[in-house]
Amino acid sequence: MTDDTRSSSAIGRAFRYYQSNLGLFIVLSIVLALALVFIAPHFAASLHLGGEIFLNLLKMIVVPLVVTSVMCGIFGMGDVRKLGKPGGVAVLYYLTTTVLAVIVGLILVNLFSPGAGMDREEAADEVAERQKTSLADKKLAISKALARETGLSPDQVRKVFPELEDQPSEWTGIVKNLVMMLFTDNLFASATGADLLPLIVFSILFAGMLTTMGSKVGQLTTLIEQANNALLSFIMLLMCVAPVGILCMVAGRFGVAQANDELISELINVLGYFVTVVVGLGFHALVTLPIIYWLVTKKNPYLFIKNMMEAILTAFSTASSSATLPVTIECASRKAGVSRKSSEFVLPLGATINMDGTALYEAAAALFIAQIYSAVEPSFDLSLVTQLVIAVTATLAAIGAAGIPEAGLVTMLIVLNAAGLPINYIALILSVDWLLDRFRTAVNVFGDSVGAAVVDRTLGERTDASS
Repeated sequence: MTDDTRSSSAIGRAFRYYQSNLGLFIVLSIVLALALVFIAPHFAASLHLGGEIFLNLLKMIVVPLVVTSVMCGIFGMGDVRKLGKPGGVAVLYYLTTTVLAVIVGLILVNLFSPGAGMDREEAADEVAERQKTSLADKKLAISKALARETGLSPDQVRKVFPELEDQPSEWTGIVKNLVMMLFTDNLFASATGADLLPLIVFSILFAGMLTTMGSKVGQLTTLIEQANNALLSFIMLLMCVAPVGILCMVAGRFGVAQANDELISELINVLGYFVTVVVGLGFHALVTLPIIYWLVTKKNPYLFIKNMMEAILTAFSTASSSATLPVTIECASRKAGVSRKSSEFVLPLGATINMDGTALYEAAAALFIAQIYSAVEPSFDLSLVTQLVIAVTATLAAIGAAGIPEAGLVTMLIVLNAAGLPINYIALILSVDWLLDRFRTAVNVFGDSVGAAVVDRTLGERTDASS
């Protein structure tokens, strides 16, 4: 064996080791990023550009991947009439886990009462200071902030979130907004704005029609399947640089906060609320969802978590379930033992409407604000009916939350309005929302992957990679 052959063989072994242990390298990159944040916060903040590049690389393939993967998922089912059962199971799963997440959030906030431990005068002073700005200005500021985070224009952001328009959000309008989000008058405009729900609806309908046309559209279906395979191969290539991209994203975002002396001080101010939400998200991710996974599949749920770790860590880093979607599909179908057709059908839909973490956060945050407001304003009645309104509205608002950074903060406006709470009290949780957003996005993505495994049991195609 020549020296060149030995060198090539060694490089090949090293690359295979790197690919098989990619999750470990991503964990190490996050640890290194956090170390940089505290050792050299200004340098860590300067790495933000690298994180933006990696995030944009993920985002640029989301729209074509959603269209091709959903269509391939429908093709894999053969007869379009077979869509009914897995589709029904997926919707039932989404609703069940979202309601369970809301219940967990409400129970923990009632149990720990983080709002009861906050200084009322300090809270009132902070809210009074925020009241100097009009609500219209607040909504405009949120629109601009979301535009910076997502790359959308302010007009596109307001189209995705009608509650940011000048008219107040009424509870009765939530269902209407959810229904209207399913349809569009311009597919290309939806693709440009990364508005995934109408794209998914079109893909399901169009692919279902193609399955009824047989050999007449054979070349078209083959083209769609080949495009999907090419996109998945591109994802594998992109994941090779994931540890570097994730290091830059985490270091950049946390570094900015630490450089401005906001990270630790803001956490201390709302520590009880922060810990309550994180504990709730942890319980849902490590207890509720694993129990559902085990009951349906009879497989080890924690091995499933291990196999999905790359997607979960990427979700934590990007704070976007939509941007993480390519990685989620890759992990579920190649590592976690979920069939390709279940992954391609369930995960794009889940990344858009299945938001367990967001629902738990919105319920907990609204009740936290209600606890503080009930002390500042004695006439406010924090009754069981109020909590029920919070639970129902948080469930619906979470379904309508887009899979982009800070989307849950925007839909919080709906929850507060429905519960009769002043919207300006959202100022009390703004300082740590960006950090909680990462935790809840990771839970959202894991919930999607469990949903794909659950629906997989209805399809007849089984794999044992995660058993």
